[in-house]
Amino acid sequence: MIFHPQELAGAFVIELQRFEDNRGFFARTWDPEAFASHGLNPRLAQCSVAYNRIAGTVRGMHWQDAPHEEAKLVRVTAGAIFDVIIDLRPSSPTYTKWLGVELAAGDGRMLYVPEGFAHGYITLADGTEVTYGISAAYAPEAARGVRWDDPAFGVRWPREVVCISDRDRTYPDFTP
Repeated sequence: MIFHPQELAGAFVIELQRFEDNRGFFARTWDPEAFASHGLNPRLAQCSVAYNRIAGTVRGMHWQDAPHEEAKLVRVTAGAIFDVIIDLRPSSPTYTKWLGVELAAGDGRMLYVPEGFAHGYITLADGTEVTYGISAAYAPEAARGVRWDDPAFGVRWPREVVCISDRDRTYPDFTP
């Protein structure tokens, strides 16, 4: 795995290091020692998958409050997304800043989302499947969110939203 730090402290785009032969390729998608050596949370508590039927589907922006914060490793296994993270750590120099990264099946890239970040995405293709490695078990009482189009952040989404849950569409405006 090749780790590329991003402009938001603690966020990384991680490229798969492919070992290819006549059968195709093999690559590690998880290595706790490599994660720890880059200062990333090496704990893997659960893996999840989200299937999205149509392009223009938004999921997010979600996080879990203390003491249930979670880091995520996001990878697309079918289709493509514009993946967005927002730094919600008040003590961070990049507090309330956002980052958007396109991830697509077969591109060999993953996004590491640190604890304290909101995370969400919009699908860029029909039939998009997203897998997550998550550092903490889901705790419904700690689940939080901000609206995908909250003006406090100014996220520039690359396409029109055509499908979103009522919950994600109606989060209140962010207040620090």
